[in-house]
Formats: sequence, structure tokens, C-alpha cells
Amino acid sequence: MSEQARKTAEGLEYLTGFGNEHSSEAVPGALPIGRNSPQRAGLGLYAEQLSGSAFTEPRPHNHRSWLYRIRPSAAHPPFSRIDNGALRTAPFTESVPDPNRLRWNPLPAPAPGTDFVSGLWTLGGNGDATQRTGMAIHLYAADTSMTDRVFSDSDGELLIVPEQGGLLLRTEFGLLSARPGEIALIPRGIRFRVELLDATARGYVCENYGRPFELPHLGPIGANGLAAARDFQAPVAAYEDEDRPVEVVNKFCGNLWSATYDHSPLDVVAWHGSHVPYVYDLHRFNVLGSISYDHPDPSIFTVLTAPSDTPGLAGVDFVVFAPRWLVGEDTFRPPYFHRNVMSEYMGLIEGAYDAKAEGFVPGGGSLHNMMSAHGPDRETFDRASAAELKPQKIEDGLAFMFETRWPVTATAQAAEAEHLQRGYDDVWQGLERHFRA
Repeated sequence: MSEQARKTAEGLEYLTGFGNEHSSEAVPGALPIGRNSPQRAGLGLYAEQLSGSAFTEPRPHNHRSWLYRIRPSAAHPPFSRIDNGALRTAPFTESVPDPNRLRWNPLPAPAPGTDFVSGLWTLGGNGDATQRTGMAIHLYAADTSMTDRVFSDSDGELLIVPEQGGLLLRTEFGLLSARPGEIALIPRGIRFRVELLDATARGYVCENYGRPFELPHLGPIGANGLAAARDFQAPVAAYEDEDRPVEVVNKFCGNLWSATYDHSPLDVVAWHGSHVPYVYDLHRFNVLGSISYDHPDPSIFTVLTAPSDTPGLAGVDFVVFAPRWLVGEDTFRPPYFHRNVMSEYMGLIEGAYDAKAEGFVPGGGSLHNMMSAHGPDRETFDRASAAELKPQKIEDGLAFMFETRWPVTATAQAAEAEHLQRGYDDVWQGLERHFRA
């Protein structure tokens, strides 16, 4: 399966542009022109609208797509509850929010036969999925491709951040490939299947219950910088016309439900709209920074933001710390000591993070809840305070952050996990008194 998936991934073509009104057809004549729902859709297809927003939301926030499929989505048997495994959903009531700084090693290796869905493991989150507020942080570890299985999330959109092993995502809209260093964004309700490009796969998932992710406004930055809309890639139409049993797993209000269809639901021959999945290469992020003094606030590293009703206060931001130059004069260059009203979960995709000398490893993560004091460890502080301030290139690390306006409550399984690092507070021990009156 991996070899076949790799060959498929290498030959993929994409549409480009975030938030565009895309259109694509796998067979000429499948996409109607000048209307959405003709009396008889072309090629004997069914016309179906997928709404990711309320009909009456303002145009900039209105996301919907029209799908032209072999069978309508309504043609399915009843769903039944199945076990949630290690997947949890807000509100998180099994634990209390913890003000302590927490850090985890990577997830243990999955049990043989674990696919993407069964390999999801919830670390924590906030809000209430039934009220479409807040977010959840998941990790995944898998060694098996999904074959006769498809997944969709009615609770929120999924931002998938591979750390180890590539993924081939077969969606209703077509195929996407996401490797470490890239991200995939699957909007709410879109069905997809995950095939592994390597023997195993591991990574992170942000489940956003609230307003969909969008590109941040640039303000005084101007028209260019950060993540460019044209670097986001959407799939071209591709479909499966297969009559065989396929399990469709739906995450709905925190629980997993399953139905066995007699056909593949990935049977969309053509589509158009703005409620579409994407992939994005984080190495294309246009990093901005200071060329005089001081370390800029990390908001300048925002790739995507999910706005709330309060301007400037996001339900969740996705931030990347990509390779960049540091040139500030008379400046402590690693991230500064900090207490923040926002809560921060940080993960590492590759290399090392410049604020932590050790202990923070690819596949692991740290949680600094609101107003918890954090910053560089002692070794990093000592080294950076004495460093010669010449231009410095950070090129061996790719870290990211899920930053959210609410405290993150860790799940009981995360708070008690064997891979939770005990003694994380010790990294700040030994920061000596240097005060001289």
C-alpha cells in the first residue's frame, strides 16, 4: 500500500489559492455552467450542496461547495455508536485546568493495525463542541492505511501537522499529499481516508470547533508576507466508483458513529466552491522579524487564525517558527521570558527549538496555560546572554504553536501518561541571581 500511495502522491496536481472559489471536474461535462442545480445534472450525477457556514453569514465568512456525485450523501443506512478509543471532545470535564507547565515526549509506537482514526489520542482542549466554540489538541500514531474506511468530523475542522511519515489524503474533493513540514486542512464535515506513505506515521492535529481558519490580516505589514494565499493547494476532482462495503465513521458531538455503506462515498465527479481542503508547505512561510533590536512578538509567525467575536482575540492561532535570520543588536535573541493571557501548546516537527536546549524533541510537545511563566531554559539563557551578536541563521528547526484564548484542560490520559515528562520545572532551576545595586 505504501509504495502505491507514494507513486500516487508524487503525481498529484493541485489548484492554488486560499479562500478561492475553486472548481474542478474529473470528467468533462460533469460541472454545470451558469447554475448549481439543473433539472438533470450532467452525466446522470446528483447535485448536492455542502454548507460549512450558515446560509446568511456575510460573504467573506460564507463557505459552501456544490458537489456532483454518483450517489447522494443521503443514501446511507443508520449510524450506530462505536467506541471512541483515546479520542475526547470538549467540554473537558474529567480533569481541572492545570496552571503548571507540562511537557510530553512523543506518543509511544502504535499497536499493530492502528490506522489514523484509531490512532488519534486527545491531549486536551477547551470550549464546547456542541456550541461551536474552542478547540482540541490531538496527536496521532499509525502503522496502517485506512482501506475500507472513511472519516468525517461534524464537530470541527482538522488541521493535520505530520511529524513523521507522509500521508495521502483521499477526500471527497480529490487527493492531497502531506509530508512532514507540510500541513493539511480538512474543513468540517468533509469525508476523507488516510493512507500512509511510509511504514509508520506520527503527528499533531488541531480540531477547531469555532470559526474556520483564515489568513491573518497583515495591517502595517502591507500586502505581502507571512503565508501567501497562492501557496495553499486544493485538490483537483477525483472520484471512486466502487460498489463494495465501506465503513463511514462520523465524529458527532464528541462521539464516534459508524455506518457501513454499500459503496464508496468518495464519489464526487465534479465540484465548485470555497469549502475545500488544502495542503501548505510550511517552508514557504515568509518570516518577518526585527532588523534593529528586540525580539518581535510571536504573532508575526501566524500562518492561520480562527477569529472569535472579539477582534484580535483568536479562538485558535496556528503559528510556525520556521528557519530565519536573527540580526538584532543588543538583543537577547531566543524567545523572551513571558506570561501570556493566551494558552500555548507547542510541538516540534524537526530539528531543535532555539529556546530549549534539550528535552523538547520532535513529536513531543509542551503546554503553557494562560499566565504560566515560561521562557528559555537555563542553558539557553546562559549561552544566548554571552553569545557574539553577529548575524545568525536558525535553519535546523521547525516548531509550531496552537495558541488559544481559553485555558487548555488536559485529559486524564494526558495528565497521567507515561510519556509525560516529570520534573519539567527543573529546566528553569539554576537561573542565578545577577542583580547588582
